[in-house]
Amino acid sequence: MGYFLFGFVIFLGLIILITGIFTVKQQTAAVVERFGKFQSIRNSGLHLKIPIVDRIPGRINLRIQQLDVIVETKTKDDVFVRLKISVQFKVLQTKIYDAFYKLENPQDQITSYVFDVVRAEVPKMKLDNVFERKDDIANAVKAELNDAMIDYGYDIIKTLVTDIDPDVQVKAAMNRINASEREKVAAEFEAEAERIKIVAKARAEAESKRLQGQGIADQRREIARGLEESVDVLNNVGINSQEASALIVVTQHYDTLQSIGEETNSNLILLPNSPQAGSDMLNNMIASFTASNQIGEEMKKQNKLKGITPKKRKKPTPPKQNPDDNDPEYRSEE
Repeated sequence: MGYFLFGFVIFLGLIILITGIFTVKQQTAAVVERFGKFQSIRNSGLHLKIPIVDRIPGRINLRIQQLDVIVETKTKDDVFVRLKISVQFKVLQTKIYDAFYKLENPQDQITSYVFDVVRAEVPKMKLDNVFERKDDIANAVKAELNDAMIDYGYDIIKTLVTDIDPDVQVKAAMNRINASEREKVAAEFEAEAERIKIVAKARAEAESKRLQGQGIADQRREIARGLEESVDVLNNVGINSQEASALIVVTQHYDTLQSIGEETNSNLILLPNSPQAGSDMLNNMIASFTASNQIGEEMKKQNKLKGITPKKRKKPTPPKQNPDDNDPEYRSEE
């Protein structure tokens, strides 16, 4: 009997010891009540309580926590958008009692304030401004939560707008607008490049025409010099200028026919091609020159009566040539 009582006492003592000892983890606080009334707050470590008399109704997490709240609201330009608000908060070390006893579900309380602030701020903005001013929304949520939750022992560390999700059709329209803007810029650059190409091509063609005209002028000048020399040679052998001109025209006419005949694949037909055609061409040229000279003399007379003096054109200076050993002037100077 004595051993049985002794064993019962030891067993009861162990039960009391086991139920009276408890531990609290780091960054955690335990609330102790005695007969249902608040007794004390125990921080991390090993603690004792009176079994049956004292109990632990709950523990408070002192680490920073995050709550993600998704709010759907409408913007000023009547676009429905969903915002994801991330709220980071923690329990103040000095207000554990308020955090435990004043709020039964602090996350629901925080969610309600987030809904209230977001639905008050976003309808004031257009959709583009919501993306640009998301920090303003986050700051407004933080300010409102801090004022409301500080009395309950909660400190709002930071609020973030982590996602802005408009309606699918709105996003597609925004993408089309962006694509159109980029296509417009691309078209402007392509048009500018095409304009530069056209200007460069026009300048090249103008330069080509200028050089071509200069070449034709030089060619005609040399032809005129050659004709002048030919006429002088024919005059020296007793042929007058008119006969010499007719001979030169006929000679050039047959030279042209000969050059055409040498081309096997030529489709050119020269009309008229009789010898008489050269004489007719010469007569027409002489008549044209005579009429032109008469008109020029008449214009000179009219200008002289009006007191208009024609400007003299400067003759181009011929290029200097290298002295030739066969040049008599060069030998005489030596």
